[in-house]
Amino acid sequence: MARRARSSGAAVAFAAAAAVAGCTGWSFLLPGASSQQGSRREALGAGLLGALAAGAQVAEAYELPPLGYAYDALEPSIDKATMEFHHDKHHNTYLTNINKALKDKEEPSILDLQKGAIKAGNAVRNNGGGFYNHNMFWTEMAPTGTGGKPSGALAAAIDKAFGSFDDMKAKFEAAGAPGARFGSGWVWLVVTKDKGLAITSTPNQDNPLMDGVEGTPGIPILGCDVWEHAYYLKYQFKRPDYIKAWWNVVNWPVVGQWYDGALQGKAPTTKGSETASFAL
Repeated sequence: MARRARSSGAAVAFAAAAAVAGCTGWSFLLPGASSQQGSRREALGAGLLGALAAGAQVAEAYELPPLGYAYDALEPSIDKATMEFHHDKHHNTYLTNINKALKDKEEPSILDLQKGAIKAGNAVRNNGGGFYNHNMFWTEMAPTGTGGKPSGALAAAIDKAFGSFDDMKAKFEAAGAPGARFGSGWVWLVVTKDKGLAITSTPNQDNPLMDGVEGTPGIPILGCDVWEHAYYLKYQFKRPDYIKAWWNVVNWPVVGQWYDGALQGKAPTTKGSETASFAL
């Protein structure tokens, strides 16, 4: 996920003034000043300008990643209109708010931000979590009919933990049902600290990477958004129908790569299938 460099115009202007005044020494006003001395000062001034301008980049702003497929690519499971406002409006709002919350502050990778998000307060917790969760959500889905099924080590781990793929889906759907996750939140398949698989759910925009999270902490490799904005246009109050249909657009090769990374203590960066070290 690309991040946009932030810079301080005032700092750059000050750097320019300092470099010109301090390093050139106003030698053009001094009769007899050697051209060699002037050239050296000019070179030094140019170097200082570059260094100060680079130092004025106080943070990098997160950016909204594009979908890797068309808005209607997930139909009939998820309709085009929902994808348009979910990605372009809801997700973009989390992006705008987390950039605002971290303005002029240290802005780590969005993955690294998750661990201390709850302690950091609601602005970071809700918006940083929302931004990360949605980045992951778009990446873990694929156009209808292209996502395949679990295979290899992931398929074996699912059978070991839940009995079968169908049993895992049933337990996942139960965890996301309104009676189990009342109100807004997410349902997750996670790799726990002991390298096993577990299903958990979190309220609002929390996720299992956050210290102090409700439910089972772990490295998420699959998450389903059960906020009403994710499904209400098509399914209204029928959240269980939405979750059942959602299986048809899960990108299992990506989930499998995330699983392999989680076994090595790495979590999704949300840059495609990439993972990076993360200490639970």
